[in-house]
Amino acid sequence: MSDLDLADQVTRQLLALTRLVKRSEAAPDEPMCLPLLAMLAEDGPFRAGEIAAVLGVNPSTVSRQVAGLIRSGLVERRADPEDGRVSPLAVTAAGRRILDLGRRRRAAQFGDALAGWSPEARARFADLLGCFVRDLRQAGSLPAK
Repeated sequence: MSDLDLADQVTRQLLALTRLVKRSEAAPDEPMCLPLLAMLAEDGPFRAGEIAAVLGVNPSTVSRQVAGLIRSGLVERRADPEDGRVSPLAVTAAGRRILDLGRRRRAAQFGDALAGWSPEARARFADLLGCFVRDLRQAGSLPAK
């Protein structure tokens, strides 16, 4: 298989996976901003401008999403002890509960999808996917976070 064919095939599969994940995140009990919430929980707190830079999106888009998460009580602004002019954003306990519910639902979905796979194949798949994402980042194709 040529590099061009490989890139086409991987791109098609990643797009299909992205659509499936987005559809699954559209559950009525979860906010549409789940990826932003997860980023804050895993790597935060962040200022809104930092989030926009990492995600490569317009700051106004992040501001709208953050405002919705704050209104929902899933994210809060915190005082920055080093610079009182900025307010880093952090996930609240309610936000962590939403993330945990989503995590458990995905685990059930993935478990169902991979039910016919051996434990070794499941582990190998997760390892290879992780290696691919890491190497793609190192090649300069994806943001670091």
